[in-house]
Amino acid sequence: MDPELSAVLNKLGASQSAFPAGNVAESRAACEANFIAPHKAFLQSHLPSEDTYTLTDHIVPVDGGEITVKCIIPIVSDRETFPVLVNLHGGGWCLSSTEMDDYSLRIRCVKHKLSIVNVEYRLAPEYPFPTPLNDCYHALRWVASNTSLLKADLEKGFIVGGDSAGGNMSAVFAHILRDDPFFEGRRLTGQLLCEPQVCHYAAYPESLKAKFRSIFEQTGQPTLTRAMLDPFYAWYDAMPSDPRFSPLLYPSHEGLPRAYIQAMALDLLRDDALVYAEVLREAGVEVEVDLYVLTLRAKVRAASLTSSGLMRSTAT
Repeated sequence: MDPELSAVLNKLGASQSAFPAGNVAESRAACEANFIAPHKAFLQSHLPSEDTYTLTDHIVPVDGGEITVKCIIPIVSDRETFPVLVNLHGGGWCLSSTEMDDYSLRIRCVKHKLSIVNVEYRLAPEYPFPTPLNDCYHALRWVASNTSLLKADLEKGFIVGGDSAGGNMSAVFAHILRDDPFFEGRRLTGQLLCEPQVCHYAAYPESLKAKFRSIFEQTGQPTLTRAMLDPFYAWYDAMPSDPRFSPLLYPSHEGLPRAYIQAMALDLLRDDALVYAEVLREAGVEVEVDLYVLTLRAKVRAASLTSSGLMRSTAT
């Protein structure tokens, strides 16, 4: 492991017991203590001035209730519009909240002139599959219908992205929104997949099975182990073969928006990212991948959206 990363993990307290296996309440508390709080503390001094962006909560009706979306918009000329990023936080569909990415998204908003919508979807096991996914779908529809409120121009960029479980759902939405008539004329332009899970290990296609090695080789690495992963799967309660849970299994990946994918070399789900990138390329999708060597799953957010070409206004 990279010695600098090892030192950071030791400081954050990330270890094999970071998420107590089988106990969702304890896992949520550990996520807050070991990841969310230290991550925000680290970024506190890097936050842009509060007069450079607005931060507003909006309520979005969903099936059986409502959710909150936290909107971050740059403060510039009244007439200027921006690409929009819809952020779906990670946490195994069961942990975390919009607080995980809050500070990093404020930085992105100002640095890259992005309108950002951070989605507080409901969590499993209280709200198992497909509720988290459906909540995020309603949030995406809300974004497409409220561009004026968000000072957004979907022609400049309409991006969905997230880390881990958020990356999983983002990959799913790349397929759903490609085919959904509601989004005709306002399709996604990009998908940002950081450390995504794209296929349950019980549903690997025979033709690709040999390429999924990390799920068996990296079982004891801190921040995500098999002992942590399996309860997340159980709490989410999705069928392994359902493409809305294992987007690798969609029958076609043609016509998807360009993708930027991050993978960590020591991550349990490293090969999800790498195999998915290969499959997307074979389907004619424009893909950029960054593989971080000697690193594992952590709050690594090293790449910018602009350098990845996910926004039309900056793509080459």
